[in-house]
Amino acid sequence: MIRFVTPFALSALIAMPAFAGAYQDAEAQLRKAYGDYRAALFLSNQGKQPETKAALDRFVGEWQTLSDAWTAEPPPQYADDAVLGATFDKVSELAAKAEEEVAAGNLPEAHETLEGVRDSIGDLHIRNGIVGFSDRMNAYHAEMEEVLARDYAGMGGEGARQLIADASLLSYLAAQIVKHPAPEAETDMAYQKLVDGFAVSVAFFYDAAMAGDMERAMEMRNALKPSYSKLFAKFG
Repeated sequence: MIRFVTPFALSALIAMPAFAGAYQDAEAQLRKAYGDYRAALFLSNQGKQPETKAALDRFVGEWQTLSDAWTAEPPPQYADDAVLGATFDKVSELAAKAEEEVAAGNLPEAHETLEGVRDSIGDLHIRNGIVGFSDRMNAYHAEMEEVLARDYAGMGGEGARQLIADASLLSYLAAQIVKHPAPEAETDMAYQKLVDGFAVSVAFFYDAAMAGDMERAMEMRNALKPSYSKLFAKFG
């Protein structure tokens, strides 16, 4: 079945207006903690046990600080979130489980456990109508994983149509990322190179799909995850 952009996918990617003060401070705190989580997720996938442990330890400490502060006085954007406490508890449980798995040397299991943290923090934003750079990266990631797993050649004539639909959606999601840069984009010289490499990989895949060149599209598909992963590891 051909998949199209759903109304939810479109509405979820509308940019939030910029707010000052407590709102921005809270999002900056969350993004800092998420950065160490992201490092732990990435490093666990590479099988780097000591580095994963260090990043995870940092995240656990920062998450506990957030939990204590926001439980006492939630930021304005989360003040009416009835399950904010449950989110803190869930993420803490997942992080504790991942710590045990890392200590036992079970890096693949830890990586899978840590994927749940991304979902929980993403759900926190969705519930409260917030969309940031990481949310757009996660929306792209979810679709990319489906594209990577799809057997287009085995779908017969439907495969070419599905490929075009999928490439179009990936192109749209990638454009949202490019259009709304990471907060560090202006201060970190690495950003532009990584986002350009990411955008080019998506464009090559899209162009091959639109041209009906299945073989070329499958070749270009292989470049999607590496370029995404580099951007995610640093800024996602």
